[in-house]
Amino acid sequence: MSMDYREYILDHYRDPRNYGTLEHPDVHCEDSNPLCGDQLGMDLQIEGDRVTEVRIQGRGCAISQASASMLSEMIEGKTLEEVIALGKEDVLEALGIPISPARTKCAFLGLRVLHRGLAIAGLEQPQEDEDE
Repeated sequence: MSMDYREYILDHYRDPRNYGTLEHPDVHCEDSNPLCGDQLGMDLQIEGDRVTEVRIQGRGCAISQASASMLSEMIEGKTLEEVIALGKEDVLEALGIPISPARTKCAFLGLRVLHRGLAIAGLEQPQEDEDE
C-alpha cells in the first residue's frame, strides 16, 4: 500500500469531511456491519434534483469511516442521477488501494447507506443486497 494513500485514508478517518447531522434532512439512513461493528448514518439535503448538503456520523474502522467521508465529498453538489449511478468501483477508486474480500463490507458501508436512504425516500429503486 502506498504511503500517500495510507495517509490520505488516515486523514479522512481522523478528520472526516461533512461530519455531523442535518436538522431536517430529506434523506436519512443508518446501517451497520455486524461482523466488525462499523456504524454509519447519513443525512442528505436535496434541492430540485441536486444533493446540496451531506452529513455523515458513525464509528468503526479506518476503511469504513474514510470511505464514507470520501463518498460524502463525491456526492455533495451532484445531481441525483449522478449519485444513483455511483457504485463499488467508484468507492474503490476513491480509496486508491486494493481492498481484501474481508474488508469490502467496511469499504462499501457508506455506499450501502446512501443507496438505501435514497430508496427509502423514494428517489431510487431499491437494490438487491449482494454479498460484498
